[in-house]
Amino acid sequence: MSAAAEALVDAPRLDLAAAEFAQDAAAGQRINDWLGSVDAATRVRWSLAHLPGPFALSSSFGAQAAVSLHLVAQADPAIPVILVDTGYLFPETYQFIEQLQKQLNLNIQRFSSPQPVAEFEAQYGKLWEQGRAGLDQYLELRKVEPMRRALQTLGTQTWFAGLRRSQAESRAKLKPLEVRDGRFKVHPIFDWSDRDVYLYLKAHGLPYHPLWDQGYISIGDWHSTKSLSEVSSAEELRFSGLKRECGIHGLEG
Repeated sequence: MSAAAEALVDAPRLDLAAAEFAQDAAAGQRINDWLGSVDAATRVRWSLAHLPGPFALSSSFGAQAAVSLHLVAQADPAIPVILVDTGYLFPETYQFIEQLQKQLNLNIQRFSSPQPVAEFEAQYGKLWEQGRAGLDQYLELRKVEPMRRALQTLGTQTWFAGLRRSQAESRAKLKPLEVRDGRFKVHPIFDWSDRDVYLYLKAHGLPYHPLWDQGYISIGDWHSTKSLSEVSSAEELRFSGLKRECGIHGLEG
């Protein structure tokens, strides 16, 4: 028996629906304690074996996105990869998407606002320049609504995401398995450090985002992303420091 198979021999079972799991603190503690004791690949395999499908992985194709994409694609290359395309991604991000799609044979499913960029700006202006309220509206229309629609369209019951506790204060309490909007949400690399990410990328011949070497370590839309050389603190890298989270993951920042 392989080491990978052995890791699942004594794995806990989960016979609860998402809503039941969310209310059962003892079950949540038991499962998350076990998931916290195994490696990320085992977390993915356990989730595929014990959680309900359909499954999906979300990715912004940001700086270190190749890690989660590789982990999940290695376990099941057919899993849909949800890409929310705001229409304002960097040209380098589109290049990175194409590169990783070819390298990992990803099943990318692209979702966007139904409103083209020109029409959107004609109606609302540059919402990201209109304070916190404008930014929140922008994110709801260009990111959160398409993500919500993606999960519904694909019938997703278990959602993988590459969030890590060390990325931001808003993510410091992440658990490997949570329930979000009635579906299971799995964070296979929730406890990884930047060094863990680096070592995984190196071991598997995976790239960073093309803008990484220019000091962009948190990469989203071109109008709301800054490099390290442009800011005085990490909190200003995205959204001019007005917030940290875009809202897709239900976290506040």
